[in-house]
Amino acid sequence: MSSSVTNNTVTKIFIPRDTTALAMGADRLAREIAAEAAKRGETIEIIRNGSRGLFWLEPLVEVETAGGRIAYGPVESNDIDSLFDQAFLSGETSHPLCQGLTEEIPYLKKQQRLTFARAGITDPVSLEDYQQLDGFNGLKKALQMDSQSIVDEVKASGLRGRGGAAFPTGIKWQTVLDATPTRDNQKYIVCNADEGDSGTFADRMVMEADPYMLIEGMTIAGLAVGADQGYIYLRSEYPVAHQILNEAIAKAEAAGFLGNNILNSGKTFNLEVRLGAKAYICGEETSLLESLEGKRGMVRAKPPLPAIVGLFGQPTIVNNVLSLAAIPYILSRGGQAYADFGMGRSLGTLPFQLAGNIKRGGLIELAFGVTLRELLEEYGGGTFSGRPMRAVQVGGPLCAYLPESQWDTPMDYESFQAVGAALGHGGIVVFDDTVDMSEQARFSMEFCVAESCGKCTPCRIGSTRGVEVIDRIRNDENRAANMELLSDLCETMIDGSLCAMGGMTPFPVQSAVKHFPEDFNQPAPYNHGEA
Repeated sequence: MSSSVTNNTVTKIFIPRDTTALAMGADRLAREIAAEAAKRGETIEIIRNGSRGLFWLEPLVEVETAGGRIAYGPVESNDIDSLFDQAFLSGETSHPLCQGLTEEIPYLKKQQRLTFARAGITDPVSLEDYQQLDGFNGLKKALQMDSQSIVDEVKASGLRGRGGAAFPTGIKWQTVLDATPTRDNQKYIVCNADEGDSGTFADRMVMEADPYMLIEGMTIAGLAVGADQGYIYLRSEYPVAHQILNEAIAKAEAAGFLGNNILNSGKTFNLEVRLGAKAYICGEETSLLESLEGKRGMVRAKPPLPAIVGLFGQPTIVNNVLSLAAIPYILSRGGQAYADFGMGRSLGTLPFQLAGNIKRGGLIELAFGVTLRELLEEYGGGTFSGRPMRAVQVGGPLCAYLPESQWDTPMDYESFQAVGAALGHGGIVVFDDTVDMSEQARFSMEFCVAESCGKCTPCRIGSTRGVEVIDRIRNDENRAANMELLSDLCETMIDGSLCAMGGMTPFPVQSAVKHFPEDFNQPAPYNHGEA
């Protein structure tokens, strides 16, 4: 699939403007390729696309040919001369960095990309590119439907919240549709783009590679529940996404896809980006709403639910980026087309994100049901260090560590829940056999100390005591008694915390103790990798 047509005189070269590619020198590479082409009398057009999500190949340079795009990567400055010498502008495949046709790279070809179908293909802020690849078709259909019909289509899709809680999206939308505002008939759409879980980058990729998809999804949500104002609460550590989103919003408004009288329909939806407070706790929906209102990010007690009493006290949809980004496909193709992917109650696809000690890190969008082992071995290719994998944390810093005995578990919500784990946002962090799991357990408690909003005692004090208890265990101080105390402390945090910050922090601790007990039975440091 390509967004443009090969020109006989101008060779199109695609170099990502995604944060990962930029961190690997993509800006400098683009300048140097342009300079070398000019020096050699070659006429080229460099297009700054989004990333394909094949991060181990970044910067990934693609050359458009009559037969499709040819990929080269990872490309560094000192590779430029040899690329030109070996005629890469004509798609010559003999260069050692040549990966062949991009769409045929196994890592990408085996995926089932619904949400990320356009990622890496288009110029992220080109309205023309977006519309050529089915963009805004879902919005156009939604404008012809009544609110209840839109909500019914989302229900039929089986879409569940992709932020971690996995609550049915259609039910949340129905609640907001049915809720009565207390003033000015005002409802809100809020996108939680405060992506803070370890090993996650799918939200960022949506915003940097295909921002109009998020804009379209939020606009459809507004039509579904009668909301005319939306906010993207963006992680402040994402400056590239911030710039791209603002540019895309401005272009969408100018073209009539946002603002007053959307596509001459008489409907209104306005959208703004608001930067987050650099606090993990603001990823929790009620804390996010407090921050969005200009207050300190503190967790609210529930009930009332944000769907009924949300932003500024009004009914509010709070959805994750990936949830809202799935909406254009659902409205364009139909809820059943989305529900045809997945298994059981876990329908559709999830963009899994491979990170940590992994050879081929990146984004893999597949239907629910693939096993963790398939992702680790067939896509990830094992560890970057070449050592055996020992533990894998799926779902972020508040989720369990999985030993090898659980890696054949299907990646769906119910299967993971059955083994005491969670999919969360789909982030996967890999550790090899040198990891000390007692140290990872300590990190979990320490993370909570740093990120707790401090509102409830079990989270605020429990995590502090947790670090102290694990330190005593690691120092071999009255080990048996402290292990029992750690167990009791974890149960107290689970049962007594106000939100998932304190309520889930014990999960990685408990899983480390359960599956890697040997790391708690001897003084630290304990290095499994030593011969």
